[in-house]
Amino acid sequence: MRVLLVEDDQLFANGLIESLRFEGYSADFCNNGKSALLAIDMKEADLIILDLGLPDIDGIEILKHLRKTQPLLPVLILSARDSTDEKIKGLDLGADDYLTKPVDPKELLARIRVISRRLGQFSSSTLVVNDIELSLVNNTVKLNDEILELAKKEYMVLKALMENSGRIQSREQLEIKLYQWGEEVSSNAVEVHIHHLRKKLPDKFIKTVRGIGYIVGQKT
Repeated sequence: MRVLLVEDDQLFANGLIESLRFEGYSADFCNNGKSALLAIDMKEADLIILDLGLPDIDGIEILKHLRKTQPLLPVLILSARDSTDEKIKGLDLGADDYLTKPVDPKELLARIRVISRRLGQFSSSTLVVNDIELSLVNNTVKLNDEILELAKKEYMVLKALMENSGRIQSREQLEIKLYQWGEEVSSNAVEVHIHHLRKKLPDKFIKTVRGIGYIVGQKT
């Protein structure tokens, strides 16, 4: 999942981005409304975490824009505005959740998982495809109840594939989920991660659809 954090407090944003990336999310952030609108219109984010008190454009206006252009894109408001009226306003305008600052990163991560389940991205905190079980809570992967040792990017590739079980994921789609904007990506980075994963997973768990991408959980 690719998360876009819209937050003007650099120190606070850095801490959240670090927590999100540690948990296996691809996370970027914008520190003002104009850059946020440009990033949102690129339509590459899977979830927006939105501060309301931005220096140039009120976050509520960004939320309104989002609901006109991408009505199904999940939005979690994270704001210092803690009055009941502000919360009701944000939720009524289409936010999927509303948290007030300061926030415990663990609660934020739990709310993200709830939003994903609510919108049908996955029905529980565990993804299961054949003999592979991936926990979205503690970032572990098990094969027949034995924990597999995966590098961070390997975990992220596997998670993206299992979240889309039965659907082909192109190299470009996987790169979007793995890397931040502006991060240099080698031409064969995804192929390398897939190669390493295949050494640790059952034979033919990840299938190549030549010229298109990769798939797990394909019916045979």
